[in-house]
Amino acid sequence: MTDSTRILPKIIEFYQDYLDDGDVERFVARTGRLYMQGTLCRLLKHADPRVRRAAALALGFLGDFAANPSLGEALRDSDRPVRLLAEEAIRNVWLRPGIPGLERELRILNRMASARLFRRVVERATTLLQTAKNVPEVYYLRANALMAEDRYEEAIRDHHMALELNPYHFLAAAGMGYAYLKLRNFRGALEAFRRALKINPNLEAVRLEVNRLRRLLGETS
Repeated sequence: MTDSTRILPKIIEFYQDYLDDGDVERFVARTGRLYMQGTLCRLLKHADPRVRRAAALALGFLGDFAANPSLGEALRDSDRPVRLLAEEAIRNVWLRPGIPGLERELRILNRMASARLFRRVVERATTLLQTAKNVPEVYYLRANALMAEDRYEEAIRDHHMALELNPYHFLAAAGMGYAYLKLRNFRGALEAFRRALKINPNLEAVRLEVNRLRRLLGETS
């Protein structure tokens, strides 16, 4: 019996207990004591979907940006619960870049955006990019703020940068599509929405936009 075979029942047990009692802190504490992030990423490819679900859930609480590729692949898992858990988890790890102090900055930008302080988001993100130019989430958060200020061409550039740095950033691809729509660039919007769906096929609102644009552009196949 291998080590992985011996410990796999534990994560299933932790996950089932979480489903029964909803105790997030207990699930995180028990899982964190037994599993490293690399192991949880490997468990995302396990044959048993319960294990994959547990791993995706755990990474949403315990993972950082290093888990991004594994969670990105899990967005296309054959099991719908795995896909949904991976989608939530990957959005969490995007805010944990593994750089001291930067996670706090990203959360501040998120809070500012929630408070609709879009100009302050643009200003703070622009300053942050002087030292964090390779962090995709800074571009993405600035892009959203630029969208809110009707600065669509600038938003497209930032969404593009977020995607260049993080090819799993389906929200940046979708955001680019909506920016193109505002500019009435329907072909550009369709391509961006298709890219978002290719990354994450679970985006039903985006799928509706694709179907609408295909009809508008006269695509028949």
